[in-house]
Amino acid sequence: MSINAFMFMAEITLGILSESTALIADSLDMLADATVYGIALYAVGKSPLVKIKAAHLSGIFQVILGVLVFADVIRRLIYGSEPESLLMIFVGMAALVANIICLILISKYKKGEVHMRASWIFSKNDVIANVGIIIGGGFVYLLETRLPDLIVGMIISIIVIRGGIDIIKDAYHEKRVHTESCI
Repeated sequence: MSINAFMFMAEITLGILSESTALIADSLDMLADATVYGIALYAVGKSPLVKIKAAHLSGIFQVILGVLVFADVIRRLIYGSEPESLLMIFVGMAALVANIICLILISKYKKGEVHMRASWIFSKNDVIANVGIIIGGGFVYLLETRLPDLIVGMIISIIVIRGGIDIIKDAYHEKRVHTESCI
């Protein structure tokens, strides 16, 4: 949780300074992950229904952040931006290392309870997003255009939204199973 909170602060600052939609998108994803981890930690030791609600809340939060990132991509498409490619690449690499560490730390929970599966899905998606930022930064540099940054930002928003929807569906399924087992 603290790794993601730290990376959120670093990425949001550097994303704004570098005018990179992809870095801002990833920073908001880091914020979502820190929040998801906090919610998951809260649910540890609680009833199955609390864990299901925690996962559901995490999914909703993730979808909201994904929509905000999507809106930022559209705003930058209309009003313009000049992303700094080298900063994108280096920050993307640092975020990739941070997310791989998080993924390793929670890997034993990837098939666990619903609130922990949510954390695993979000961290796995982060690694994918970081690779996209690095590649996008390379294309911004090579092509001297902002379009790769916008495309990566859009892809990250879709990954975040889809991950949130997957967790909401998983939580709904768990709730249905839990309800049926109580009857």
